[in-house]
Amino acid sequence: MSDRISRRRVLKGLGLVALGGTAASLGGCAGGLGIVPSAGVARHPFDAMFIHGESAREMVGWSGRERPGTIVIDTSRRTLHLVQAGGRAIRYSVGVGREGFQWAGTNRISRKAQWPDWTPPPQMLRRRPDLPRWMRGGPANPLGARALYLGATLFRIHGSNEPQSIGRAVSSGCIRMHNADVIDLYERVRVGDPVIVLRG
Repeated sequence: MSDRISRRRVLKGLGLVALGGTAASLGGCAGGLGIVPSAGVARHPFDAMFIHGESAREMVGWSGRERPGTIVIDTSRRTLHLVQAGGRAIRYSVGVGREGFQWAGTNRISRKAQWPDWTPPPQMLRRRPDLPRWMRGGPANPLGARALYLGATLFRIHGSNEPQSIGRAVSSGCIRMHNADVIDLYERVRVGDPVIVLRG
């Protein structure tokens, strides 16, 4: 997001305020308002293995002006917020792009998929010729349980078969989530909902 004013507004929503050029966390956001029950329901045979699995989501305060249903991703803090009504948001821990693969901007969810197949893009195959050209969706698939596609870009918000990567900067630009969390998020958002990605 290039607009400094808009970025400041979104950072306020995250519970961050500028103090002498730095950002400080407000107490209401840091402590959380409780663990969020899963919105997910088993819709695929594989779901039962993950729907109640590892998760770090919680309800937090939100003071931004984004409408409910907006996703705000802060790549420097490795968090994804789904804005809710009433000054709240659900906060999830995510994995983000490693150095050289980070990005920022706004887009919309253009497609949703359950246990998606994976076709590595040509750019990735040039870097990693050892990768398969196609992989069927399932627990071994790097895209995990769900994928939310972002406009016409190559980027997605998706699950992961590497839960240890959540909270780290290791991907090729996609936003990774625990499978239980991406199932939960998938049930709460719709195609067309906005996604804002902030880069620290």
